[in-house]
Amino acid sequence: MAGRPADEPATLRARLHHLYAGNTEDARRFRYGVLALDLATITFVIATSFVGRSRTIGVIDIGLGLVLLAEFVGRLLASRKPMREALTPASIADAVAIASFLAPLAGFSLGFLRIARTLRLLHSYRMAEMLRQDFAFFRRNEDAVLAGIHLVVFVFIMTAVVYETQHFTNPHIVNYADALYFTVTALTTTGFGDITLPGTAGRLISVAIMIAGVTLFLRLAQTLFRPRKVRFSCGDCGLSRHDADAVHCKACGALLNIPDEGRE
Repeated sequence: MAGRPADEPATLRARLHHLYAGNTEDARRFRYGVLALDLATITFVIATSFVGRSRTIGVIDIGLGLVLLAEFVGRLLASRKPMREALTPASIADAVAIASFLAPLAGFSLGFLRIARTLRLLHSYRMAEMLRQDFAFFRRNEDAVLAGIHLVVFVFIMTAVVYETQHFTNPHIVNYADALYFTVTALTTTGFGDITLPGTAGRLISVAIMIAGVTLFLRLAQTLFRPRKVRFSCGDCGLSRHDADAVHCKACGALLNIPDEGRE
């Protein structure tokens, strides 16, 4: 009987670890599949937030929750230290999002927490590394892309917070579009005044949107307009960010050999 190839994972845990951490073509395809699942989930969450709840959407919620739960369990099994993996911020955000998808099974409605799933996109080092290797555009603009994702995630999380805390009592917040409109006007400090959040809690939410939102917006502007840096670790001092045309490390003066992708 033919034996198992030496490089083929022998157990479920080893196979999962290979898929989540390996550099082979099948492992990369698997991780891109997980990324596609994340993006599809986020698109579904955002799209359905602007329409009324229905039985069909509830069924899709539960189906997505079960798929995400299976992926979450598989990721924990793939880890060398499952407990440490389970306590990372990305895993905790995943658990909250999965619970919100499955909440209807227990008679609860926690749909606004589903947007926490987007946090995973911000903290997946391996996914960022894979995108960095495969796409020159991502390598050149990684900081700006991540800063933009941070800002978008913040906007939709705060939109969910505004909607869930206001739509029962505030006649100006009728749907997610109203909450999104208020969030954007508060973040940009435009403040048209046609929608306000009454009470102490409303004012505190507004302050949080303005302070954190402006900070994230300025971070995005900074990454867009500052001179572009490339990631290349100096062999002597370890400095990892350099000017694209740097010949010597600005920290220690060591000679660099930064790969040049060429110019069109």
